Amino acid sequence: MSSVKEEKAPKGRAPEPSEVEALLARAKKPAADAMVLHPFYKGKMETVPKCAIRDFHDFAIWYTPGVAQPCRAIHADPEQVYEHTNKGNLVAVVSDGTRVLGLGDIGAKAAIPVMEGKALLYKYLGGVDAVSICVDTKDPDELIRTVLLLQPNFGGINLEDISQPKCFYILDTLRERAEIPVWHDDQQGTATVALAGLINALHIVGKKMEEIRVVFLGCGASNVACSRLMFAAGVKPENCIAVDSKGILHPEREDLRRRKAEFVDKWRIANTTNKEGRRGGTAEALRGADVCIALSKPGPGTLDPKYVAQMAEDAIVFAMANPIPEMWPWEAKEAGVRIFATGRSDFPNQVNNSLGFPGIFRGALDVRARTITDEMCIAAANALAEQARERGLDEEYILPTMDEWEVFPREAVAVGMKAQEQGVARLTLTAEELYRKASDRIARSRELTQWMMKQGYIPEPPEV
Repeated sequence: MSSVKEEKAPKGRAPEPSEVEALLARAKKPAADAMVLHPFYKGKMETVPKCAIRDFHDFAIWYTPGVAQPCRAIHADPEQVYEHTNKGNLVAVVSDGTRVLGLGDIGAKAAIPVMEGKALLYKYLGGVDAVSICVDTKDPDELIRTVLLLQPNFGGINLEDISQPKCFYILDTLRERAEIPVWHDDQQGTATVALAGLINALHIVGKKMEEIRVVFLGCGASNVACSRLMFAAGVKPENCIAVDSKGILHPEREDLRRRKAEFVDKWRIANTTNKEGRRGGTAEALRGADVCIALSKPGPGTLDPKYVAQMAEDAIVFAMANPIPEMWPWEAKEAGVRIFATGRSDFPNQVNNSLGFPGIFRGALDVRARTITDEMCIAAANALAEQARERGLDEEYILPTMDEWEVFPREAVAVGMKAQEQGVARLTLTAEELYRKASDRIARSRELTQWMMKQGYIPEPPEV
């Protein structure tokens, strides 16, 4: 379907200008294709029955008068809602449209294509039913109230594309008050997959989590969450430095002191990292660092190779801005970086949220977890890392790819078992039961989609 040759950067040398142009064209091609295919399909999701309809008499079972009996059962025992409805496999993808991808505050209606896309990934990769809910408010308390009012319908909530700092407040409040798991993929999802990549990158270079020096370049929702999860996994905050658009974070920075009540997490990072008391910007922060986790301004040119060359031997750089990473892979290699990852599929080592949330929510739903803890995310990261290690790690393969579908039930098992261990699960299942349940649901979703395409119920897309 694509008219752009799918070039990849040549190994071992910097690409020619024409090859760079091809890579840039490839980065832009999906956007052009989307403008043709979205109106062709008029969205990505639809509602279809899952129950048998043998004849019209069955409507007396599924609707009135028969449906009154399940209603009575749920009224008598609210937990029966999981037995009589789809609540246990249904997630709401909730956004206010204030920070959509790289587009910023574009509003609720313009956010719908992204949330529908998220629902598609939930279904195809995790066997999870999901629905887009874009709310027309920028008030965090109103969004929180909306989610709490809607939660009887859903088994979980996926928060998406909400601006900071309110995204932290919304997530923390809902995790405390909701009776179902609430997850913010821009925070927890990115952090989980990045942690998995870091685990394997350190395995390759032979460095220990508790000894490495890490620079977090960018202090938005994603990198704040990366720092929190990596600290929980063993990285020492005092060995780390965070950098935002104004430079290295430290408690003497007047702009942080003035707004510490608003940017609570950034203020916390300023007070717990940077034991050496470094000042300056990216160049000063990267000197001697083992790892750079960059979730910053799209490049190229955001990460200067001269600064990266000052990092420690066997340096690891995750440049995860989209659509163009903070620096090109060949620039990183020339600067001495040993392991380099991006958010793009046409470069090695893609750090992709879609490796995380489908399997994580699959496991949380299957044990009816009340929340998704950091420990559950770490368990998922370890499952991701282990899957890649079993296939054989190298410097250009530190994470599974999305077509390695076996990783999703494995994540589900890890998450479900950890939820039970922590006492946040309503159901008790063995690892074998969790794996079988997750595998069956995921296989059904994939096979059903392929069958519908084969039968023409999902029509062939036009050439683009």
